[in-house]
Amino acid sequence: MSKKVCFMYPSSEYIFDGVRSALGLAVENMYAYGVVMKNEIDEINDYNKENIEWMRDMEGDVYSIPEGNVEKHGLTKMTLEELGQKLKEMDVIVPYGIMRSTED
Repeated sequence: MSKKVCFMYPSSEYIFDGVRSALGLAVENMYAYGVVMKNEIDEINDYNKENIEWMRDMEGDVYSIPEGNVEKHGLTKMTLEELGQKLKEMDVIVPYGIMRSTED
């Protein structure tokens, strides 16, 4: 049975690296999803656009809570409440690329 995995991207620095990781799981017959949590993406190059489309082809998706990513880049809109419901369906939740403070 295929597992459902949700990657949550709280940092803009790791969004596309996380998309590639989710795509890797989709290739391994898992249902993989990604959620851009709070950052608007400036630009998406062709390589990363293809990765997002490939995830969609494999029955996954990349969602965005910030509306700007939906309008500018065509990511699928998701509210925080919808994310909560989606997470209940998941077998694995991955907080991907959490930034750590550099202060001691």
